[in-house]
Amino acid sequence: MSNNSNSPNPAATSSDSAEDKNAAAILAEGVDEEIVEPNRRTFTGWQWALFASLAIIYAVFHLVTLNVLPMETWSYRIIHVAGALILGFGLFTGARFASDDAATAPMWQTVLSSLLLLLAGYAFLQTVIIWQTIAGGAMRIEPHIEKWHFGYPLIAATVAAIFLSWTYRQVRTKFALPDLVLMVCALASAGYFLVIYNTPLRMSTGTSFAPMGISYSAIAGSLLILELTRRVAGNALVIISAIFLAYVFGGPYLPGFLSYPGLSVGRFFSQLYTDTGVLGQTTAVSSTYIILFIIFAAFLQASKVGDYFVNFAFAAAGRARGGPAKVSIFASGLMGMINGTSAGNVVSTGSLTIPLMKKVGYPGRSAGAIEAAASTGGQIMPPIMGAGAFIMAEVTGIPYREIAVAALIPAALYFLSVYCMVDFEAAKKGMRGMRKDEIPQFRRLVKHAYLFAPIIILIAALFMGYSVIRAGTLATASAAVVSWISPNKMGIRSILRALQLAGTMSIQIIAVCACAGLIVGVISLTGVGARFSSLLLGLAGVSQLLALFFAMCISIMLGMGMPTTAAYAVAASVVAPGLINIGIQPLVAHFFVFYFAVMSAITPPVALASYAAAGISGDNAMGTSIASFKIGLAAFIVPFMFFYSPAMLMEGSPMQITRVAITASLGIILLAGVVQAWFFGPVKTWQRLIMLVGAMFMIYGGIYTDVAGLAIGATIFIMQRRLHGGSTKTAQAG
Repeated sequence: MSNNSNSPNPAATSSDSAEDKNAAAILAEGVDEEIVEPNRRTFTGWQWALFASLAIIYAVFHLVTLNVLPMETWSYRIIHVAGALILGFGLFTGARFASDDAATAPMWQTVLSSLLLLLAGYAFLQTVIIWQTIAGGAMRIEPHIEKWHFGYPLIAATVAAIFLSWTYRQVRTKFALPDLVLMVCALASAGYFLVIYNTPLRMSTGTSFAPMGISYSAIAGSLLILELTRRVAGNALVIISAIFLAYVFGGPYLPGFLSYPGLSVGRFFSQLYTDTGVLGQTTAVSSTYIILFIIFAAFLQASKVGDYFVNFAFAAAGRARGGPAKVSIFASGLMGMINGTSAGNVVSTGSLTIPLMKKVGYPGRSAGAIEAAASTGGQIMPPIMGAGAFIMAEVTGIPYREIAVAALIPAALYFLSVYCMVDFEAAKKGMRGMRKDEIPQFRRLVKHAYLFAPIIILIAALFMGYSVIRAGTLATASAAVVSWISPNKMGIRSILRALQLAGTMSIQIIAVCACAGLIVGVISLTGVGARFSSLLLGLAGVSQLLALFFAMCISIMLGMGMPTTAAYAVAASVVAPGLINIGIQPLVAHFFVFYFAVMSAITPPVALASYAAAGISGDNAMGTSIASFKIGLAAFIVPFMFFYSPAMLMEGSPMQITRVAITASLGIILLAGVVQAWFFGPVKTWQRLIMLVGAMFMIYGGIYTDVAGLAIGATIFIMQRRLHGGSTKTAQAG
């Protein structure tokens, strides 16, 4: 990310005025640059060529399988997860890099790694022998062979290599032996599943007749998934997963509603790596919709569309008061919708918008909070919704188009709220917009408006009835085609680079979805989700509002520190069934859970998006998270509106939907005025209390409350206009 003097039009001539040159001075560049994580290796030479080729092959495999040559479902998902594990252990280290690039590992670590590699290689060799034995007509493998020649070597190599990778002397430009061991273990585990799951033995999972090799492979596979998740997404999801896994064997000893009869190791793990757990809904979505839209996002990055989005936002909103903050709302909403992670979006767009916000007068805390709130809002923005819409469609069985349409009004309300918060703060502090010579020229950018074509094609294809996979593929192809008439043409090299980028970008989300699959498997096999449902049902007998509040808290807690997709997948398994059981419609229940899982990214004390923004703004992380929570406050109210006004999700007559949308919008504007203590001018405490009542009345959505809220809003409006109307006009003129 950089501010640089290059114009987006390389054909610009020396006849451009000085104003034109200045106007190009802060054009966004580098928004689409690949972000290299602190623990990611940067290879050179043959190692770079090897892993770049693997990433390209991985991306192409998904495109071909989804569109041309379909595979058996379980086999496809096994390869999908195994490929991410192999790429992930190759690219992401398990420990910090040594400060000296010439450093080498101690001899004992090298020797031990070599022994573990032999052990892992032996386990992989056994999968080949098992495959040959099954192909030769054997009905099953001898238990002692699975135990001593495959299972124990595989688990021993996996556990030892994970621990060794934590202490191994890592160099950013070199590959580490323990990670090679883990890659071979991933191959061995996946190889066994591919052999056994393509025989009648697949039907024995979860019974006493299941081969123990399935359990050994599942244990090793689960450990590999947890370790890769730790490397690419941090400890939060790993800790939550470990708690759920511990519950499987500790649950029978717990008191009250958490107690359950218990499962044996063999029975549990023989089912964990099936469509009940790891190969279930979360991996189903990551292996189809999510991977496809990651490839789409990579093609947009390669064609520099992200730079254009940000530049367009600057041209459209930069001159308004507090301009960079409004640019942040538009740009982060567009980018966050596509990239599927709040914190990642903060890093990509925030490193440009946060310094500019500070430049026009926003304190560092406010600048970081605005970026965090806007980036998080991208996850609820249709049509893509950070891939959350696809998981919701898979879990609920509701058509994707209905979900995308239902998300329109809530997303609009959220961004209206953030916009008003920003605008009122800018007015309150007397901030200026950006000068004409500080922003890109709109007339130049309009010439390249065709760069929006891939997004338009995606939306049009979806609403014309094409499948999500076909629409995503068309949009991806259109991104390449559109680039041929843009300043950033995609040739063969650029297309290969986009595919490599897609393979690399997919690692985190696939690991996270597989890890979420572990949790979903525990919930399914132990019945703990049903126990939460009964708890919510009991609370609803006292008060439905209390049950909803409890569901909100659980969804936020489960989502803390987790990316959007995993946060929603887990919360949907634990909380949503309980809400449905107390009489809430499935669409409303899942949207309720989805919103709070997403907003955990700006909810203290674990607010990843806010922490990322604080790192850029230089302000206190906790202070930034509290400020972003305040700016995103509407998102904590809107889900309750789903319950009281289903018309908010397009459930009802056109008249009901229109009325609720208008009154809720007015209520959101009043609420922003309450939070910022500003409307047309300063708002006194007693006025804020009245405004809060009016806002709640209109947000509630009833006819009588709407009328009362409108009366309060009109009264406040007239009072404020009489008191501050003239000064507002003067300030705007200045």
